[in-house]
Amino acid sequence: MESSQTTGAAASGGNGTLNPQNNDASPAESTVTATTSSSDDPKQNLNQVINSIQKTLGTIHQLYLTVSSFNVSSQLPLLQRLNTLVMEMDNMAKLSEKCNIQVPMEVLNLIDDGKNPDEFTRDVLNSCIAKNQITKGKTDAFKGLRRHLLEELEQAFPDEVEDYREIRASSAAESMRLAQAQTMLPNGDVKLKPEI
Repeated sequence: MESSQTTGAAASGGNGTLNPQNNDASPAESTVTATTSSSDDPKQNLNQVINSIQKTLGTIHQLYLTVSSFNVSSQLPLLQRLNTLVMEMDNMAKLSEKCNIQVPMEVLNLIDDGKNPDEFTRDVLNSCIAKNQITKGKTDAFKGLRRHLLEELEQAFPDEVEDYREIRASSAAESMRLAQAQTMLPNGDVKLKPEI
């Protein structure tokens, strides 16, 4: 007896068939449950797809056990499991339409190569950190250039630099006032940005 057959021996019926140990709904009932739920919560949709995948894997395991010890009397359970598999695959396809998950091709290629997809995440983070450092260096260089130019201009044209600073301060105050006015509601409440 194979190890995969011995693990299911406690819950198996005759001819390698498995009796479900839990009280999960059948695929047809889970389809009805999934379609009647009016929630568009992405996490709930994802959990439904994950549950459907797990049910499909369980059905495939049951099919494996039935086929590996196939005889004439196990033809009906085999057909029932095939029908269950088809219904669950249909259910999974319907549920997956509600999920909008995009997986980068690099991750799929890493998985195909037998590597850990966390490597992709680490590489992306390292790349972002490196680009962030480069951008921070450029920003600091421009701030230093601006400061140096203002010092040089102040020595050469002190009145114009003073006018520039006044204009700059008033435009900054106006920008701040406009930003606050846009977030204020007519009743005096403040609009908050929704957290994502």
